[in-house]
Amino acid sequence: MRKVTLATTQMTCSWDLDDNIARAESLVRTAANDGAQIILLQELFETPYFCLEQNPSHFEQAKTAQTSRVVQHFSALAKELGVVLPISFFERAGQNFFNSIVIADADGALVSHYRKSHLPQNPGYEEKYYFSHGDTGFQVADTKYGRIGCAVCWDQWFPETARVLALKGAEVLFYPTAIGSEPANPELDSSRHWQRVMQGHAAANLVPVVASNRIGTERGKNTEITFYGFSFITDTTGAIIATPEDNKSDSHSTATLDLDAAAQARTEWCVFRDRRPDLYGALLSLDGADSRSPITNLTKA
Repeated sequence: MRKVTLATTQMTCSWDLDDNIARAESLVRTAANDGAQIILLQELFETPYFCLEQNPSHFEQAKTAQTSRVVQHFSALAKELGVVLPISFFERAGQNFFNSIVIADADGALVSHYRKSHLPQNPGYEEKYYFSHGDTGFQVADTKYGRIGCAVCWDQWFPETARVLALKGAEVLFYPTAIGSEPANPELDSSRHWQRVMQGHAAANLVPVVASNRIGTERGKNTEITFYGFSFITDTTGAIIATPEDNKSDSHSTATLDLDAAAQARTEWCVFRDRRPDLYGALLSLDGADSRSPITNLTKA
């Protein structure tokens, strides 16, 4: 029996960066006091979600992994509390910018560095303006409390992300997120759809999922989004077993899972044994063709 206590969090953010960091730290400390060993904070929690609109001044917020204030602060906090913290930050690397996450192990050491692979580009979610597509590939990390895989927000809508992380041995999947209302479609509420797609990842791979989303209304010059929260933790069947009761206030929730029992369930269900990678060639193309060459496909037709 190898039990781990997981925590998800959610909070509002403002342009008072000191306050954002202080409140994120408060959530981590409270969750740790409740026994949490791996604690997930939301996407880009140091600032508001600046991708609401295209504004070149926001590039000033980007820092290298070595100079990022949040990376330094929360890796030190991880060491102090003896917890594992995935840390989302706006990264500058040379002439490029990335939506990145590092994992601080319980001794404060950084054991993984991932750059977001899938980037949205919709009204209110202008990420391709700010970020390059990630070049790290999907990463898993061995930590004091288990082998974990982290991806970021829009990555969570792609089953390939979860499957690759599971194939690499991730025992828990973590998705820090910033999602809410749609400026181009104010009537759309994606909150339950958002949850269900990740519940499906948990069920298909028999790997627990932890998702953390922000809350509150944030405004740009011409755009605003209300982030809906609904952060959650699933078991290996995809059932939600923990979620904050209040989507209006900073909050957290925890759940304890047995990683050995989860591993046994994956073995018994045989979904990895019965995979057929030889039949999945179409996944390597954008249009579903078995070959990556359109000319070849036309010739075959």
